[in-house]
Amino acid sequence: MTPTRVLLVEDDVNIIDLVRSNLLARGFDVEVSQTGKGIPELVQTYDPSIVLLDLMLPGVDGFEICRDLRQRTSIGIIVVSARAGEGDKVRALNLGADDYLTKPFGIDELLARMAATFRRSRPAEPQVEESEIVLGSIRIDLEAQAVYRNGDRVQLTPTEYSLLQVLATNEGSLLSYEQLLRDVWGRGYEESREYVRIYVGRLRSKLDDPEAESLIVTEPRAGYRLVNPG
Repeated sequence: MTPTRVLLVEDDVNIIDLVRSNLLARGFDVEVSQTGKGIPELVQTYDPSIVLLDLMLPGVDGFEICRDLRQRTSIGIIVVSARAGEGDKVRALNLGADDYLTKPFGIDELLARMAATFRRSRPAEPQVEESEIVLGSIRIDLEAQAVYRNGDRVQLTPTEYSLLQVLATNEGSLLSYEQLLRDVWGRGYEESREYVRIYVGRLRSKLDDPEAESLIVTEPRAGYRLVNPG
């Protein structure tokens, strides 16, 4: 079996040694970039399943790396940064990061977040009989895990698709923040409501008709429900 490839973009040698040694011991293949330069080309040649991305790199803007990666690929991106501000986390998530881990961190927490990101890249088969869900101009092919709008394929990240799948297979039902966080991100994320808000916003920007009501309705202080426009 081919080892799962992890790209670590980090300039702190202590963190590099900690992460690389622990991941190698668990059977991962690890590539390291200490500068953050040429990351798109490195991703193309190395083909990692996940990127662990520091934001504060010498001469390179980590946020721009995150933005560029998300525009090019749907692979998992976990930001691992000493920047603990709420604004930094929200900005990274808005740029397409799947998760945000603040330094210092324990290796067990990193492994748990990596596992959650991998799980979202392989959403569980929905417990429904139909093979697709049609929501007005939106068609969700549950078998192919593909989404179409007016017949055109919509590129969703694994996290975006996983969130849409949970909402769509519970059409009309109010889903609380806590339930969505458990179902999409996993246990331990129940307090991270900003993850849901940001990713609902990303889905709306990709799926909604600007001249119609949003597919995903916000229930203030409670959660969200998906409403089929018919």
